[in-house]
Amino acid sequence: MAYNTIKIKKYLDIIEEFIAADAIYPGMVVEMDSAGKVKAHATSGGNVVPVMVALEDELQGKGIDDAYATNDKVQVWILNSGEVFYGIIADGQTIEKGDLLESDAGGRLIKHVPDEGSVNAIYQNAIVGVALDAVSTAAGSEDSDINFLSIYRRIPVRVR
Repeated sequence: MAYNTIKIKKYLDIIEEFIAADAIYPGMVVEMDSAGKVKAHATSGGNVVPVMVALEDELQGKGIDDAYATNDKVQVWILNSGEVFYGIIADGQTIEKGDLLESDAGGRLIKHVPDEGSVNAIYQNAIVGVALDAVSTAAGSEDSDINFLSIYRRIPVRVR
């Protein structure tokens, strides 16, 4: 099912406004930089604490496909456990319902693959959430030639 908003299910509506360090698309996982601006989460599989997601700029009449430019004011939702957002899947992914998702170092989401050499195979702070739908952006899939913001690149995600 396609949504027209990033917020799918909310319990606490914690929204902050930050300045964009770079271009940011609604649905991207973001983090604060040393200057206090927000940027796309930049560490693949890195800790995502707290989970912060860029919202559409509804106050300006913009939708989920309208990017924020550098130095724009960005509406950022700080999510809590159980809340659901409409995230963006990275290229080359085959996501199934129930898969754990983590950051790809560009604000998009990828399937979490446990480190087999570790005693603790799942790093809790790297997990952004759980996929609530199936999406494939892998080469050869019928969705692989779609543009960055297509609804086929988006997926509902329940925060860990």
